[in-house]
Amino acid sequence: MKPKKNIQVFRTALLGITLLAGMLVSVGQARAEKITVAAAADLKFAMNEIVAAYKKSNPTDEVDVVYGSSGKFHTQIQQGAPYDLYFSADIAYPRELAKAGFSAFEVKPYALGRIVLWSATLDATKMTLANLTDPKISRIAIANPKHAPYGKRAQEAFIASGLWEKVEPKLVYGENIAHTAQFVQTGNAQAGIIALSLALNPELSGKGGYWLIPDKLHAPLEQGFIITKRAAGNPLAKRFAEYMGSQAARALMVKYGFVLPGEK
Repeated sequence: MKPKKNIQVFRTALLGITLLAGMLVSVGQARAEKITVAAAADLKFAMNEIVAAYKKSNPTDEVDVVYGSSGKFHTQIQQGAPYDLYFSADIAYPRELAKAGFSAFEVKPYALGRIVLWSATLDATKMTLANLTDPKISRIAIANPKHAPYGKRAQEAFIASGLWEKVEPKLVYGENIAHTAQFVQTGNAQAGIIALSLALNPELSGKGGYWLIPDKLHAPLEQGFIITKRAAGNPLAKRFAEYMGSQAARALMVKYGFVLPGEK
């Protein structure tokens, strides 16, 4: 074969390889899907594990989770924030969004949350809310009840116990329940009312322990999620929503102290 012909064959083969590689990249990009999930801060550790478990079976799917205050996410979604799913610590928020046309499907309950008295330095297992009136305890952390469901339930528990006026001057407010736990963990508050799901996380469970606040002292922390209207045509959003009802996901929710719908 002549040299010129060899060069032409080589160029043709190289072009074919290049085109094939481009096609494979395009197919890979087409298959890769991504969603952004807005989740209440009490879900941080449970959701991290759920996403990790999901990705083992769906390695090309991208699931990004942003944690924060349920109330703030509720406002942001109405203002056009790019969230595909919204998990709220208070089911009332997604119900309001669904009623206003911001949801692609009906609201799905996923758990009941619980609040606990927790401390990084005191033995909270031997305490009750009444102990927080002790003059030696000068700072108590709760989530901001204006927009954080866990903060609202903490306020309700203090009021039901007849302690609100005594503890209110001591209160420091976290933007969300994870921020509240951080106040206590770093010593900026001597005790706090946080989510059971956070108190069970290894980072916190090895410290001062917790006391489970009786649920008769506050309204139920019924939690729910929606697929937002912007994700109505996103198959990954639907797949992940369905995965939340799987045995694997439910087991992880129970691990972090959540009571599942229909169970007690």
